[in-house]
Amino acid sequence: MADPCSFSCVSSCVTKHLNLALALDFERRVIRGKVALTVEALRDRFSALTLDSRDLQIVSVSANGQAARFTMGPKHSFKGTPLDITLPFDLSRGQHVIVEVTYETSPSATALQWLTPAQTAGKTQPYLFSQCQAHHCRSMIPCQDTPSVKHTYYAQVSVPKDLVAVMSAMRDGQEVDPQDSSRIVYRFRQPVPMPSYLIAIVAGALESREIGPRSRVWSEKEFVDKAAFEFSETETMLKTAEDLAGPYVWGQYDILVLPPSFPYGGMENPCLTFATPTLLAGDKSLSNVIAHEISHSWTGNLVTNKTWEHFWLNEGHTVYLERMIGRSLESEQFRQFKAMGGWKDLQDSVNTFGANNPLTNLVPSLQDVDPDDAFSSVPYEKGFALLYHLEELLGGPEVFMGFVKSYIQMFAYGSATTDEWKNYLFTYFKDKVDVLNKVDWNGWMFTPGMPPVKNQYDTTLADACIALSQRWIKAKDGDLSSFKESDVKTLSSHQIIEFLSLLLQEEPLPLTHVKKMQQLYDLNASMNAEIRFRWLRLCVRARWEEAVPMAMKMATEQGRMKFTRPLFKEVFNFEKYRDEAVRMFVAHRAAMHPVTSGLVAKDLKLDANTASL
Repeated sequence: MADPCSFSCVSSCVTKHLNLALALDFERRVIRGKVALTVEALRDRFSALTLDSRDLQIVSVSANGQAARFTMGPKHSFKGTPLDITLPFDLSRGQHVIVEVTYETSPSATALQWLTPAQTAGKTQPYLFSQCQAHHCRSMIPCQDTPSVKHTYYAQVSVPKDLVAVMSAMRDGQEVDPQDSSRIVYRFRQPVPMPSYLIAIVAGALESREIGPRSRVWSEKEFVDKAAFEFSETETMLKTAEDLAGPYVWGQYDILVLPPSFPYGGMENPCLTFATPTLLAGDKSLSNVIAHEISHSWTGNLVTNKTWEHFWLNEGHTVYLERMIGRSLESEQFRQFKAMGGWKDLQDSVNTFGANNPLTNLVPSLQDVDPDDAFSSVPYEKGFALLYHLEELLGGPEVFMGFVKSYIQMFAYGSATTDEWKNYLFTYFKDKVDVLNKVDWNGWMFTPGMPPVKNQYDTTLADACIALSQRWIKAKDGDLSSFKESDVKTLSSHQIIEFLSLLLQEEPLPLTHVKKMQQLYDLNASMNAEIRFRWLRLCVRARWEEAVPMAMKMATEQGRMKFTRPLFKEVFNFEKYRDEAVRMFVAHRAAMHPVTSGLVAKDLKLDANTASL
């Protein structure tokens, strides 16, 4: 089963362990690296292998200490360059060889963002972070960059002595760099096998606080106490997840709050979840992101999609688990409410891509497709919708959670495809095969657009949001005096988010309405990023010119793609300010994460290299 996003030869050999020595050079914005890959031959007379690489400068390659010939193949637009290595000897099936590659990354490596001191909270030290998912690890380390291969790793990282390094692994001490006394070497070990996309590194002026028996929060000192408060429920969530899914095998569960340019809400790097600072709302209302990342410790990290075409196995199950945690800690009604919101997110993604776009399939073909371009809510929410549909058919949440837990045990430490998942589902529910055979599998998996079944969710918590949004949609100018400040006082932040989401699904509100809403509800003052993001979109759609600078400020002072891309698109679609959107992008592009700037450029119909209009 070939991975369309990788050049590496997984049928002839697999990596078992990586040993990394990395030296971070902040002046040149490169990592000087040496990686020793322990590779197991899967066939006899094995003498050549291909690794993934992208924009790497390869200095030398050896095999068991002997020089090995290597060549770089032609460069592919997003897959990078195959690194073909010829061993100076043959291996037989089952034998191991240590392939050592000395190399240097490029300043434009897609996995890495190098921040100047000015781009950090502290303003004095530079900062580096990586984001390898889906296929960017190859720009940081030459490797078999496919989720079908899992390995352990050990790393030594040399940084200037004012900086602290952390990785997606257990910390294993530190010492003065024997080569340079102005630097420190930090050591890490990851004894649990994991795919390359989960290798992660951060270096900056980091501090940490203990938040639980196996958890610390890491960030720059400006955020660390706020983060410790925001994430104080972490151990409760971990215990809840263990009750649902089985023991947590990764030892430590730390959270690292990144600088604002981090492109995602969170990233489930083992032992060290990465989190956007946009979660620090001050009211713990955005903790579902942490519930999601904790859930990945089982679905994604322990059981992994074999290729990115099966990404829904990671994300659909993780959303299912995340909402089961919400059910345990809040209520079944809360889970239902979140599921409704997810269905709306799915509708938004299907509308954005187009209902006939094959990338809205639950299982898309990624032949010649950049996984970054395919990223959307679809694997998350279409995946969840299928699992919820099966839960209803097969006997409810307890029964279906039994299957999910068993599936995790069955495929733990390995990778799975959709077919393997489905075969296991049929085996586990062998008494209910007649029910399973009635499912429209082709409609769910291989058909674009919305799913073939619309789940019915309990609307108790949504009713107040629906009622208030309907009042605003139907109101004439003469009715605006009937709205009161108290309308939103009884709503939770989750419900205000839902109220705004409902309004965004309708035709734009008249400007008079939006101005009245601000006068009464003062949504401009909200510091909750999920509320602010939807409110500013609503204002720009109503053509409220005063909202344009606020929308552009939010789009550029943080870089979470979920917020930045739609905000840029809304302003771009306001004809009068189209050029302003492009001008703001061009002005801020250098400070943006490479993946974000590439996708926003596509959204604004600019070619990747446009430096100006």
